[in-house]
Amino acid sequence: MKNHRIYGMILRYMYYFKHSFDRISDTFYWPTLDLVMWGLTSVYAKSFMPQGSQIILVILSGIIFWIIIWRGQYEITVNLLEELWNRNLVNIFSSPLKFSEWVVSFIIVGVIKAIISFTFAVFMAFLLYKIKVFELGFYVIPFIISLLLTGWCVGFFVAGIILRFGSKLQTLAWSFVWVLGPFSAIYYPVSLLPEWAQIVSSALPTSYIFEGLREVIYSGRLDYSKLMMSFALNSVYLIFSLAFLKASFAKVLEKGLVKVY
Repeated sequence: MKNHRIYGMILRYMYYFKHSFDRISDTFYWPTLDLVMWGLTSVYAKSFMPQGSQIILVILSGIIFWIIIWRGQYEITVNLLEELWNRNLVNIFSSPLKFSEWVVSFIIVGVIKAIISFTFAVFMAFLLYKIKVFELGFYVIPFIISLLLTGWCVGFFVAGIILRFGSKLQTLAWSFVWVLGPFSAIYYPVSLLPEWAQIVSSALPTSYIFEGLREVIYSGRLDYSKLMMSFALNSVYLIFSLAFLKASFAKVLEKGLVKVY
């Protein structure tokens, strides 16, 4: 792989961000709206629970850390869709650009956007509710890394589907990751789920992270087995999702890139 080609693709996708109101609103407007609505809801819920002083931190931390997953997968799937909408895949790959360089550029752009959105959401949580997410300490770093890996897994899998079947399935770029939300136990413990849903939850790396997040908030400690399980599942899913994306791209090359839209 060549750094200058990766850098060129990163610039390309960052220019999309600079000149697209949709991208800017996704980064700043929607996280702010979520924090306002759910923050006020949790403040209201706290008024009925005199001992529930940490409920606001639990809810807002769930929102803020979910942004990491969402942005990680969003940048992969939506940037792919941009190429399909513009019928630009054939132009990109008529250049010396390699498939691996294309994928790496998605990952780096996703990390940049996730950091921007996460930092902004943390600032807004402090500004609106005096919530200090970074008081979670060192645990913030492995939580972010694991959630980014999950976002990439989802993004690569959905991108593979879109490559195979075209932009008629573009709604998956926005909706698929939310299927994981109820099973990820973002705001509540896994034990609240029905038994069949708990089985699904146990197969998701996100559930271990959000369970661990609440452990840190309530007790200041973390069961490291949850963190290790999350990374182990992410490693397996990342390998399979990348293999699926690569196979989908190979299938597209058989049909011809000009036919993908």
